Order: sequence, then C-alpha cells, then structure tokens
Amino acid sequence: MKRHTPPARGCVRTPLALALALAFALPASAQEATTVDTPALTLGRVIVVGHATGPLATRNVLTSVDTLRDDQIADQAVTHNWQLFGQIPGVMLTQFGQGTTSGKFSMRGFNGEGEINAVKLLIDGIPSNSNDGNMPYIDLAPLLDIHAVEVVRGTNDPRYGMHNIAGNANIVTKIGDNYKTARLGYGSFDTRDLQGALGFDDKGFSQNYGFDYQSTDGYRNHSAAEKGGFSGKWFWTPDKGSARYGLIVRHHQASADEAGYLTYAQSRQDPDMSPAHNRTDRDHRSTNQVAIQAENQWSGNLFWTAQAYQNDLDDRRYVTFSATVSQQERIVVERHRGAAGTLTWRPAATALGAFTVVGGLDTEHQDNSSQRYNTVQQVRTAQTRNQQFDLDTTGGFVQVVYKPGSALTVTPAWRADKIAGTYTNLLSGQTYGVNDYGLISQPKISAVYKLAPSYSVYGNWGRTFQIGVGTAAYKVNQSADLAPSINEGWETGLKFRPLDWIEGRVALWEQTASNEARRKLNDPANDAENIGATRRRGLDIQVNAQPTEQLGAWVGAAFQRSKIVRTDAASIATLGNEIDHVPHLLYNLGADYKASDRLRFSASMNGQSSYYLERTNKTGKFGGYALINLSATWCVKDNFDVELQVRNLANRYYEYVWHDGTQSLHAPGSPRSINLMVTAHF
Repeated sequence: MKRHTPPARGCVRTPLALALALAFALPASAQEATTVDTPALTLGRVIVVGHATGPLATRNVLTSVDTLRDDQIADQAVTHNWQLFGQIPGVMLTQFGQGTTSGKFSMRGFNGEGEINAVKLLIDGIPSNSNDGNMPYIDLAPLLDIHAVEVVRGTNDPRYGMHNIAGNANIVTKIGDNYKTARLGYGSFDTRDLQGALGFDDKGFSQNYGFDYQSTDGYRNHSAAEKGGFSGKWFWTPDKGSARYGLIVRHHQASADEAGYLTYAQSRQDPDMSPAHNRTDRDHRSTNQVAIQAENQWSGNLFWTAQAYQNDLDDRRYVTFSATVSQQERIVVERHRGAAGTLTWRPAATALGAFTVVGGLDTEHQDNSSQRYNTVQQVRTAQTRNQQFDLDTTGGFVQVVYKPGSALTVTPAWRADKIAGTYTNLLSGQTYGVNDYGLISQPKISAVYKLAPSYSVYGNWGRTFQIGVGTAAYKVNQSADLAPSINEGWETGLKFRPLDWIEGRVALWEQTASNEARRKLNDPANDAENIGATRRRGLDIQVNAQPTEQLGAWVGAAFQRSKIVRTDAASIATLGNEIDHVPHLLYNLGADYKASDRLRFSASMNGQSSYYLERTNKTGKFGGYALINLSATWCVKDNFDVELQVRNLANRYYEYVWHDGTQSLHAPGSPRSINLMVTAHF
C-alpha cells in the first residue's frame, strides 16, 4: 500500500523548485525513468513515476491534473487553506475578506461568487462541500498535516458527481510514518500562529495527529479572528501491507469579526476602515468530519476501496452588506452522511493489449436547515427564512483504461446520478418534492498518445451536470419537473519535456452549459435563477525549468473567456455578454534559489486581469492585480528552520468587488505583510 510521507527533517529536505513537473512519486523501490505518459504535472520538484499498482490514482485522469506537494504547503504563511490554491496555475482566488467567509478558489472560467460552485472538494477522498457547493470544511486539515493537493480540471473524471462541474480538488493528508513537527509564527497585524503534526508508525499500526491555532487583529478595523482545529487518524495495515483500515476524526472552529464592504469612495479614501453599520457583524463556524476507510488487495490484480463518513456544519453569522439594508442573522446547520466504494481489476495483458477496469458506487444523504432573521445589532426583528430540506444523491461509474500498445492509452467512461429529497418551508408549513431529474447520464472519453519519449498529446471529452441548490432543487411554485443543466466540455493538449531540466504542458479547452442556473445569494427564499446557455473556453500554458540543482523557475498562464450564448426573453439584454467575475487572464511565475545547504530564497508573482461585476457588463471592470511575494529560509540546524516571508512586497492596493444592484461594493485586500516562522523537527 502506498503511504503519504511527510517531508524529511530540517536541512536535508529537497530544495523547493516551485515548478511544474510530473505526477506523484511512488516508493523508491518502484521508481523508474521520468515519462510523459499522462498529462499530470506536479508543482514542487521533478520526480519520477513508477509502475501502477492498486486503485487508479488521480494522476491517471487524462486531463489537466496538477499536484501541489508538501514543499509548497508546509512553509506557507496562510490564514486559510483555500489560499494554497493560488500557487496552482489557472486557479482563481476570490478573496471576500469577511471573517470566516474569507474566500474560495475556482477554475475553468467559473467564478468564486458562490452562485455556481463548480469544484468538488474532497479531503482524503471524503466529499467536503456544503449543500450549495461552498467549501466551509476546507480548513479541517491542519496545514502541517497536508501531504499534497490534487487538482483535476475538466469534465472527463467519472469518479464524482454532484458539484464536479469544472473539476475537483482533493486535499491529501499524511498517513503513516514517524515524525514530530512544531511551528511557531508571528506576523503583521499581530498575527500569532501555532501548529503541530505528529506521526507514529509501528508494527502495522499508524497514528497521525495535527493541530493548529491562529489569532489575528486583521488588516482592517473590526476584522479580528481566532480559529483552531485538530485531526486524528488511526490506520491498521495487516497482511504485509495488502490491506489498510482506518478511522479519521477532524474538528475545526472559527470566530471572526466582519469588516464589511466599502463604497467606491470609502475604498479609495480609507481602505482600512470598517463602516459603522458593520460594528456588530460577526460569525462563528464549527465543522466536524468523521470517516471510516478501508482498502484491500484481494489478489494480484483485484483491489477494492470503501469508506463511510459524516460531515457536520454549524454556521451562525451576522452580516450587513451596505448602509441601506438590514443586518441579517444567518444560521446554517447541515449533516451529510455518505458511503462510497470502488473495485479495480487489472488482468494480465493479452495480445490485444493491457487494460484496467474500475467501477464505483457512492451515495450521500443530506439533512440541511437554513434560517434567516432581520436583526438590529444582533437583536431579531423578523424571521425571513426557516427551511428544512433533505437531499439524497446516488451515483455510480465504470471506466476502462485500455493500452493497445506502449504509446497509446484510451479511457472511455460513463457515470450516472440520481437525485431525491424533500423540502419543507417551516414558515408556511408547505412541503415540496425534489425535481425528478431522471437518471443523469454522463459519458466521457479520454486518450493520450506518446509521440516520442519526451512528447505526448492528449484529448478528452465529457459531460458533467448541475442542478439547483437550496430550494431551487425542488418543485416550488411549479408543476413540471426541471431538467438538469448539462455541462459538456473538451480539452486537447501537449505535454513536453525536451530537456531533462525543462518540461510543461499546453492545453486548449472549452466547456458549455445547456441551461446554467445560479443561486440568488441574498434571496430569502434561497432560490436560483437561470442564466441561459453559456460557453467557456481557454488556453492554459505551464512551463517548469530547473537548469541547475540550485535554481528552479516556473511560469503559468490561463487565458479564458466566458459568454452567455442563449437566454430567455426576460434576460435578453445579457445575450452575448460575459459572465461576471471571470478575468481574461490568470498568471503566476517565480524562481527558487538554493544559495547554500542552509539558505534558500524564493520569489513569486501572481495576478489576474479585471472582470465585470454583473451580466449586463455595464457597471465597470474591477479586480485586476499583480502581487509579489518573497521568502528566505535559513536552516539553523538539521532540525530547526527560520523562515521570513513578505507578501505583497510592493504594497499594491487590490480588492474584491461586487455589485448589489445599486452600487459597487469593495473589500480591500491585505497590504504588505511580514511573517516570521520557526519550525522544529524532533
């Protein structure tokens, strides 16, 4: 069984390349020459790929797959895990800056507004989205406990159904091995950080623990925050490593003041301010996750995995969006229970070639409640929402990986999902059934062809789906059932490695939706509205170069466009317009230099172009930025590091902006910040 290993201790760690290379490394005994057999890239260091065993890994999905290694995770001075994804080319960060509603990531021309949440989030393969597709569970994994982040873009991955519209992201944590790591940090805005991770592995029984605590005054007035969490994992590996059974428990809670949104004039005059109407805005969020996981190798060519899990969310927020509207109390309580299993068969190769067959089933039951009140300084004046809704999802897939020869791999797949549930409006006492979406069929196919040892071309096509979230999934004020919106996408690309020290990927992609729906974010009914048919397309370029052992450099850029190609009569004015909050360009670049065995430096720049605020495209463009970050790490001893990080070195003003129908509202980003961290490995 493959285990997720922590970084080596102190100065002996592999120096950061912060680059784009190949996919996950297998244990040393399985390593062989680097190849371009899949389009997958790894950010961090050049590694090798060994012979495939066990269930199919994420790197085998023949699309744009990127892996962020622990080198780029453990050393980051971040306040939320979603910020880690800013290192991955083509991934957009939406930075709300409002307490626990701090931000999120998105990709492939979908924005992070929360209207259409197009990324399936997983933690160690455990589904971790809320009902509406948002990511309140993302901080459940303590930073020092994270081994890697896997991002799969596109529509051809059959493993997941709900929310897997533009792709998926899996936070992979450490399981097994022996290590003890502690970190203490202090930075700008009186930010204090304490983290720890421990691993014990003996005679087939492993224990892994992680915890984190952070408090800050915030970079704006009335933005103090405090959060903390822990995780524990206990796994037993009998039968000489042919099986593994484990229990995972995680908890995280956070409390934060909300500085609120500024008018355009306020944001330019005093970006640090918090308006008077936001002085009692605050949020408290608690999340829990429990899972049982198992995997077994029944024979030399048959493998199965299974898991059962429960996620709990309790979020209580007071928020005031502008001076002209009431404060709201928002209460969200959700419990999701699910189970999933896969079976992988790898028969012996025949004269017709080699193939692998993978099948899987998954199901989830959601018990959700959502309440809202109008309040004045946290005192309730009226209730505007009291909803209870169950949502049941059941899905399955089958996938065949066929290699007729050494150069070609073809992967046809098919997935189907079924939705059920009921919604009760507790204010009126009315109950509604879910839309009968039928069996949602999602065919897919992928292929990669190795032109030469250092070049391969690949292509894929597939369908994913979107249904309404909240009450929009149910037959409220309608007699006919709604159909799901079908997302259809394709991608074609080139993976190249012309020299040992340089490699990269170029990908051209497109994704369309038959009848895209988006949440009405401030709607008391928790409903959605149709945008119409949409089209997103783009070009992704990623290159990594490591000319010497001391120097590594990387660059990534995503050029993208989004467009509304068909609307109903009520929205005809938006026909041909761009979708809001989708910049045309996302980019990052940088370099890493190892000055000596004990000293290394990193520099990076990331940025994006501006975006429209809403679908009429008439309220201006905002949101463009370019930020520079620097870091220096001094290895004092083999088990003790000191790291200094400077973010937003040039102290550039940047912001997140949205439009409430009457005016633009602005959330300034963090100014220059300095963080000092000391890390000890025991």
